[in-house]
Amino acid sequence: MSDGHTTDPARALDGKAETAPSLTMKRRLNASAAEVFQAWTDPALLMRWFGPENVRTTEVAVDPRIGGAYRVVMLENTGERHEISGSYYEVVENERLAFSWSWVTTPERVSRVTVTFKPDGDGTILTLLHEKLFDEQAVKGHTHGWTGSLGKLEALFS
Repeated sequence: MSDGHTTDPARALDGKAETAPSLTMKRRLNASAAEVFQAWTDPALLMRWFGPENVRTTEVAVDPRIGGAYRVVMLENTGERHEISGSYYEVVENERLAFSWSWVTTPERVSRVTVTFKPDGDGTILTLLHEKLFDEQAVKGHTHGWTGSLGKLEALFS
C-alpha cells in the first residue's frame, strides 16, 4: 500500500510546529498486526471502538491510501456532535498509518497522527503518536479521547 513516498499536509504549519506539544500512547492488543490494522481501516470496525467513553461514532468514511481522505463523526450522550477529518500521507499495510487530523470546528489547527503496529508474540504493540497539537489544553483533551478510544479497541480484541 506504500511505495515509500509520503505526502504530509500537516507539514504546512509554521515554524512553531516543530516544537508544538505532542502525546504518545502504547497498548498491547490481543490480536495480530493485520487485525489491528484492519480495525483502523475498516469503517464498520472503526465505528465499534473509535471515540472516548460516552461518545458514539455515527459516521465513518475512510480511503486508506496515500492522499486518501477520512472523516469521522461522533455524538456525545448530551447530543453534542464532533467531526474530524484529514488525509493519509503514509500507509504501510499491517505496519503503519500516518494522517493529518483536523476538527471541523477548527480546520486551521492541523495536527498529525502516526500509528505503528508491531507484532509481539500472539499480539501487537500499538504505538500512537499525535503531534503538532495546538496547545497543552489540546494535549489534555486528546489524551482523554485517545485513552478512551484505545480502551475500546482493547475491549474489541479481548
